[in-house]
Amino acid sequence: MKTARQLLQEKTHQVIFSVTPDATVYNALQLMAEKDIGALLIMEHDKLVGIFSERDYARKVVLQGKASASTPIRDIMTAKVLCAKPDNTIEECMAIMSEKRFRHLPVADGEKVLGVLSITDLVRAQIAEQEFVIQQLAHYIYQ
Repeated sequence: MKTARQLLQEKTHQVIFSVTPDATVYNALQLMAEKDIGALLIMEHDKLVGIFSERDYARKVVLQGKASASTPIRDIMTAKVLCAKPDNTIEECMAIMSEKRFRHLPVADGEKVLGVLSITDLVRAQIAEQEFVIQQLAHYIYQ
């Protein structure tokens, strides 16, 4: 069973995209669009202080009639960030995301952020593991 650390090591880009709490929502959205990602970490002095997602934008900016260009991220970010540990398994990460109903899960070793896993990352890894098991069983049966 793969761990969060292993999944992060396998990702094609391992850059952690982030903005500061003082960045505007518009700046954050620009970066998210440019990097084709669904969430950004909010970092202040190398410390994780929040996370901002497409869902946050829809619920806390659009539906509340706020202006993206003038609203600072600190006003709408999710400040209580739940992180996976590097040794959490795929299943444990999926359970956290399902229970808390979010699609992006930072992985941290203590206070050091190692990366972010998306639900897509976890589903792909789960499918790959299941395909491997199926191949092994088929090989065993037909040998």
